[in-house]
Amino acid sequence: MAAGTLYFIPVPLSEDTTPQQVLPPEVVQRMRSLRHFIVENEKTARQFLSASGHPGPIRELTLAVLTKDTPPKDLPRLLQVVQQGTDVGLMSEAGCPGIADPGATLAAVAHQKGIRVAPLIGPSSLLLALMASGLNGQRFTFLGYLPSDKAERIKTIKGIEFDSRKQQATQLFIETPYRNQHVLEDLVANLQAQTRLCVACNVTAKDELIVTKTVADWKKSPLPDLHKKPTVFLLLA
Repeated sequence: MAAGTLYFIPVPLSEDTTPQQVLPPEVVQRMRSLRHFIVENEKTARQFLSASGHPGPIRELTLAVLTKDTPPKDLPRLLQVVQQGTDVGLMSEAGCPGIADPGATLAAVAHQKGIRVAPLIGPSSLLLALMASGLNGQRFTFLGYLPSDKAERIKTIKGIEFDSRKQQATQLFIETPYRNQHVLEDLVANLQAQTRLCVACNVTAKDELIVTKTVADWKKSPLPDLHKKPTVFLLLA
């Protein structure tokens, strides 16, 4: 029996956007055809499936949970139904699965088992932020999360700036939303004046903010309120 396909299904980045606003019709149609899903959170996944017009019944769909705390030994179990010939959809909590997301580990196991991994088109806050930033889109690095300790964070920020200048590459990173304001303050306080810094907050939402300025210019006006708002930071030295 041929194995099924593991579809990576993007979901909206913001609660005030519908699936139909940010996903191509072909992606929504594919998602509606599936009855088995691997998700980070069952409640929000069922809400997304309902909003997408899945024929359901939603409560009868099979949802398995994959989080950053899922033990590696449990990953093959999540793929058993795919190996048996059933197509399965993997969904992140927001945006594209597999990027800064536990789906990457599942994709690795799927490749080891010869299972086809099919990425579907949808919003990625990282790429959308890079597109709009005006920074170098030909050479860039995504660095994930910064250290939570302030001293370590400042040291890391200076290292990121050094690497950006040396490589002439845009550096992208994110932070837990409740620490975003502290990160922005540390960036403005510790980067060189002519380094360009982009703040991309609530991408695709009604209150979306994507602004690029030199650090010198960021210091001339009040900083935006980023507290508890999903944000991507980008810099180019």
